[in-house]
Amino acid sequence: MSVGFSVVGVEGIGEITAGDDLAGIIAAATELEDGDILVVTSKIVSKAEGRVIEASDREDAITAETVRVVATREFEGGVTRIVENRQGIVQAAAGVDASNAPDGTVLLLPVDPDASARDLATGLRALTGAHVGVIVSDTVGRAWREGQTDLAIGAAGVHVFEDLRGSTDASGNALAVTMPCVADEIAGAAELVKGKSAGVPVAIVRGLGRYVGDLDLPGARSIVRPAERDLFRLGADEAYDEGYRAGFDEAQAEGPLHS
Repeated sequence: MSVGFSVVGVEGIGEITAGDDLAGIIAAATELEDGDILVVTSKIVSKAEGRVIEASDREDAITAETVRVVATREFEGGVTRIVENRQGIVQAAAGVDASNAPDGTVLLLPVDPDASARDLATGLRALTGAHVGVIVSDTVGRAWREGQTDLAIGAAGVHVFEDLRGSTDASGNALAVTMPCVADEIAGAAELVKGKSAGVPVAIVRGLGRYVGDLDLPGARSIVRPAERDLFRLGADEAYDEGYRAGFDEAQAEGPLHS
């Protein structure tokens, strides 16, 4: 196992528009090696796939992209909605975002980020001959923690987990549940060189080739915790309201109390 790796931003990508060949553009901008992992911001994937709408349609788009409302919070000027979107990701505004979008527009997330990553990895492997993996990243907040970080929302040719269950730690203790999400860790590391305003939407992570594999590996959708194992499916206010309504309905069904 290597004890170090490098992360380098790919410059010269330029502005991406609908229909652009991302694999060809990235391949022309850098030289790739076997074992490289490319972290590509979802924004340029969305642009290439034409996932751009007028900013005036933002609220309707958030509603359309929402599968489940997790929490809401009113603020001066509107309401923040934390929702589960079509991609299974829980984040603010269903991932609909105006940052790095053309004036007067907002970007929707790719329809299927894993498929987008797979197409990109397939193209890059064919163009360069290098056995590479691809992670599509997006910026999200986290419950109980301030600030944001980048996470993997799409992946292809990358082991998204390092499953250490059944092994032992340095002290010989059994590891029963340890399964680092390396795809998210790699996405976060790549964000340190991509940034939000530097115009560097792609980074190459080199030295972690042990995580690169076949294109049929499970993608980032496998990172989403199944509902039956999710202990925090609702915000506090939403959980209270749901419980209150359930109790009220049950009391109504039982009828009036008799002394």
